[in-house]
Amino acid sequence: MSDIENLVSEWLPLPDVAERLGCTVTKVHALLDERALVAARVGEKNVRSVPALFLDGNAIVDSLKGTVAVLVDAGFSDEELIGWLFTPDESLRGRPIDALREGRKTEIRRRAQILAW
Repeated sequence: MSDIENLVSEWLPLPDVAERLGCTVTKVHALLDERALVAARVGEKNVRSVPALFLDGNAIVDSLKGTVAVLVDAGFSDEELIGWLFTPDESLRGRPIDALREGRKTEIRRRAQILAW
C-alpha cells in the first residue's frame, strides 16, 4: 500500500465518480485532463481512483481546481499533491483538504504558492 493510500481513507473509482456527479466516465476523464479532479492508481487492482473528499455531495469541491493548478505549477505530481492535501498540518489544525472544504482556499493556496519557491 502506498503512502497516499494510507493518507486517504476513501477512494472512488472513476465509474463511481461519474455516478456521483451525474455524468459519464468520459466526462470524468475530461475533468481529470483539465485538472478539475486528480486521480491516482490505488488498491490491489491498481484502479484509477479519486479521493472521495474531492467531492462535496454531487459536485467537485469548489476550490479544488485552482488549488491543484497552483500545486502543479509548483512541480507536484498527482500523487504528491494528493499527499500534500491529505497530510495533517498542525498550523492548520487539520489537513489542507479539510480547510478547502471549509472554504479556506486563500490560506491553502498561499501555502501552496510558497512551496513553489
